[in-house]
Amino acid sequence: MFKIQDQIDQGAISSYVSNVCPQGTKFHVLEVGWLECDEGYVIRGGNSSLKSTEGNSSINKRRELPMYCILIDHPHEGIILWETGCGKEYPLVLGPVLSDVFARVRYEPQHELRAAIAATGHRIEDVKKIIIGHLHIDHAGGLDEFLDRKDVEIWVHDKELRSAFWSVATGADIGVYQESYLKLGLNWKTFDEQTFDFCQGITLHHLPGHTDGLIGMQINMPQTGTFFFISDHCHWRDGIPQGWLARDYPAWFRSTQRLKHLERITKGQVIPGHDKETLLNLQKQAKVYI
Repeated sequence: MFKIQDQIDQGAISSYVSNVCPQGTKFHVLEVGWLECDEGYVIRGGNSSLKSTEGNSSINKRRELPMYCILIDHPHEGIILWETGCGKEYPLVLGPVLSDVFARVRYEPQHELRAAIAATGHRIEDVKKIIIGHLHIDHAGGLDEFLDRKDVEIWVHDKELRSAFWSVATGADIGVYQESYLKLGLNWKTFDEQTFDFCQGITLHHLPGHTDGLIGMQINMPQTGTFFFISDHCHWRDGIPQGWLARDYPAWFRSTQRLKHLERITKGQVIPGHDKETLLNLQKQAKVYI
C-alpha cells in the first residue's frame, strides 16, 4: 500500500483512505466512444453573446466528450463495472434530432461495450455488479446489454432512480433519460446515504447538482492510490460550472465544495466525466491499475 501511505505522508487523513481494496484488485479504463456538443451545454456561459461584440461574426464552439467505463476485478466481489457508456444503438434510441445535438462522432468496433470488456481478458457475462453515477443515456445506455441478466445488481442512488423513472414516465426531462434501458425488470439496488461503503476499497458519494441523484465513486487501490470517478458532476478537470445540462446549480456548488474537500483530505485523483486530457493521461499512465 505504498501509494496510500505516500498520500498520508503528504497530509491525507488516514481514516478517509483506510478502506483499501484487497491485494489482487485491479481496474481497467474502457474507452467506449466519443460525443460532441455545443459548448453551452457543458460550460456555464459557453457561446454567450455580448452587447460589445454583437456585430462580430462568430462560430459556436463545440466540445468533444469522450465516454469511458471502469472495469474493476475485485477478489471478493467479482467483476464490477462503473457505468456503461451510451450503448451500441445510441443514434437510433435518441433519434435524428437529438443525435444531431449530442452527436456520436467516434464509435468503432473496439468501443462497443462487449468488445471493450473482452480486450481486458474478461467477458460481459462475467460482470456481477454495475454502479451507475447517473442514469443519463451516455452513462447508462449500455444497460441494454443486461436486460435479461437478473443476476447483475445495478446500483444507483435512490433519488437518481426515482428521478429517471419519473422523467421517462412524464417526459419531463426528455432525451437524457430513455426507456430503452430504464426497465423495471432489472435488478436495481439503491442507497440514500450521502456516503456509502459499497465494498472493501470502494465508497460512493452523493453529489447532487447535475442530477438529483448523481454519485461519484472513490476507489482506494493498494499500489496506485485513491481515485474519484465523478461521472458528470464535472465534465472537465478545471471544475468550470455546468451549462444548460445542470439541473440544480446551488446543489452543484455545494457538491463541488464537498468534492474539493475530499480531494484535499485524501490527496486522491479526481477523474471528471468527459475530460479528454484526463482520459488520455489515464490511458498513458497504465494499462491496468493495481
